[in-house]
Amino acid sequence: MTTANPNIRALAAQVLFQVVDKGQSLTQALPPQQSRLQDGRDKALLQQLCYGVLRQLPTLEFFLNQLLEKKLTGKLRTVHFLLMVGVYQLIASRIPAHAAVAETVAAAVKLKQPRLKGLVNAILRNFQRQQQALETALASNETADAIKHDHPGWLLNRLKRAYPDQWQQIARANNQAAPMWLRPNQAKVAPQAYQQLLLDAEIPCQPAQPHGAICLDSAVDVQKLPGFSDGLVSVQDGAPQFAASLMAGQAGEQILDACAAPGGKTAHIAEMVPDLKQLVAVDIEESRLKRVHENLARLSLNATVICGDAANPDAWWSGDQFDRILLDAPCSATGVIRRHPDIKWLRRNDDIAKLATLQAEILSAMWKLLKPGGTLLYATCSILPEENSEQVKRFLHTQADAELLNINDRDNVDTPGWQILPGEQQMDGFYYALLRKQLN
Repeated sequence: MTTANPNIRALAAQVLFQVVDKGQSLTQALPPQQSRLQDGRDKALLQQLCYGVLRQLPTLEFFLNQLLEKKLTGKLRTVHFLLMVGVYQLIASRIPAHAAVAETVAAAVKLKQPRLKGLVNAILRNFQRQQQALETALASNETADAIKHDHPGWLLNRLKRAYPDQWQQIARANNQAAPMWLRPNQAKVAPQAYQQLLLDAEIPCQPAQPHGAICLDSAVDVQKLPGFSDGLVSVQDGAPQFAASLMAGQAGEQILDACAAPGGKTAHIAEMVPDLKQLVAVDIEESRLKRVHENLARLSLNATVICGDAANPDAWWSGDQFDRILLDAPCSATGVIRRHPDIKWLRRNDDIAKLATLQAEILSAMWKLLKPGGTLLYATCSILPEENSEQVKRFLHTQADAELLNINDRDNVDTPGWQILPGEQQMDGFYYALLRKQLN
């Protein structure tokens, strides 16, 4: 492909190939291709096409299986993903059909497959003619749930077991685009005052939530947000914004944010309690700590940032126990699929047991760093009980000095913690459990 005048559909096909066939995340595969585009609208369209195809991957695969006489394999796989991009545009975008088909056909040349222009054109034209019949076949009772709900079968099975009455609602929410949530910097501006700044800037939003989060009616470029560069506001989903208030940090305390990158919760804690004795942010990945430093700098906040393994604190811990610890544990991220649709296709069923084992190791390690009488907030962006309520239940059973502090009325020792499901009050899926270390 030439670097001049890139074709957005061709770039999308390459991103999808890297994610689905090569196992790269969207955050790895998308930015390099977006950097080849100059116009912000083109970058946004490329993202929309990639996210849209990944949200509806089984549906698009079903349609292509009906339309293709022979599967496109080997060097032709990018053309297979190009066809997905083409069909997605016809069923889910506002792009005029003639333009979508023409641009997708032209993309075959950019992918160095000019001989397949005719095939791409024929498949997309046939889809237009057969669309109603294909959609009827898709909706038939004989079609597998994995296709109808655009989720891998293993994940649907876990959702059915955990949420027998809600699994379809969760799947639907996962396939929706997530709204843009904001976190006003309450050290500088009250949420209601920032809400007025948004309205003055003609950025429609919903009333600020009790915990300060603000949901926009539609996403905007961050540079258009009033005071963004001055640290008045950050972009963060509504669900993780509960962490700082649940931590309830007090002046003069030492607080640890374990597994802290990219630093949103670290910054929020610093905003809400500016006179802490010390705030420590730890993450195992040096590359991700760059974001922590950037977020703190933009917001004019301070924290001690350490590259270290939360499962092995002896390598970096000074020995001073903390009054409060936030453990946002590594997890399956099944609560944030609507923001990261590639999770559905990159995550595997056997990952869950491995993650649960790692979470247990980190939780046990962090408990030793907590002062008697101190609290630990266990959090994940998962919706799977194995990583959440069952994890905490096991810990309470095995750790004699651990007690559960109820976050809400449904939080008890039999079903510990607070599980937020995807789409609930427009938020991501998230889990919290608050634990207290009993005094000796």
